Amino acid sequence: MNFDNVIAVRSNKTIYRDNDKCIKVFSSDYSKADVLNEALNTARIEETGLNIPAISEVTMIDGKWAIVTEFIEGETLAELMEKNPEKTDEYLEKLVDIQLEIHSKTCPLLNKLKDKMNSKISQTELDATTRYELHTRLEGMPKHKKVCHGDLNPSNIIIKEDGTAYIIDWAHATQGNASADAARTYLLFCLAKQDDIAKKYLNLFCKKSDTALQYVQKWMPIVAASQSVKGNEAERDFLLSWVNVVDYE
Repeated sequence: MNFDNVIAVRSNKTIYRDNDKCIKVFSSDYSKADVLNEALNTARIEETGLNIPAISEVTMIDGKWAIVTEFIEGETLAELMEKNPEKTDEYLEKLVDIQLEIHSKTCPLLNKLKDKMNSKISQTELDATTRYELHTRLEGMPKHKKVCHGDLNPSNIIIKEDGTAYIIDWAHATQGNASADAARTYLLFCLAKQDDIAKKYLNLFCKKSDTALQYVQKWMPIVAASQSVKGNEAERDFLLSWVNVVDYE
């Protein structure tokens, strides 16, 4: 494998291109279980028929775990939005359409969204009363079995030259309630300080999916709390502010 062409560098992984292959190399301290779970998620999502880069190999490179997939030539939706701000509404339509296509699929072997969120809420530093309220609210939400990406934002969608969209990064995929997935996407826009786009996105998602805005909003504190376990201190403080301002019923 050729490691001359670096596509992206993250805090815990480096992504390379080698001709028609994309190689994601994780840091040496990255959890083996998390790498294998991401690979398994990707393989299972392939079977749904969604457009995703096919996985070809899980291997070790210089003592580090790596996932090898096909390389998709194109630009991310995030790059297109930055390059053509006048087309933001058009790109948001595409994002929501792709998300609704994801939610139209089922994948019975994926981990359950509620199980993951309950586990994450238990790991937070929130006080016992708040954790209890969040667990209770989560248990009271309707149980669905839709495929949820778990980290859907414009940088995880690649648009090929012919307009075909590919969805990448299935590390956080679960099966569960689509509105929780939408709440996550909304919060990702807010974390990126794109509040106006976040609002447009949420209104568009609710309109296209015929979902009440208030219903997605009920997921916000739950999703924010579960996501606060990872990320830097500033992100954690922002997400926990969503938990602290909520009025529990």
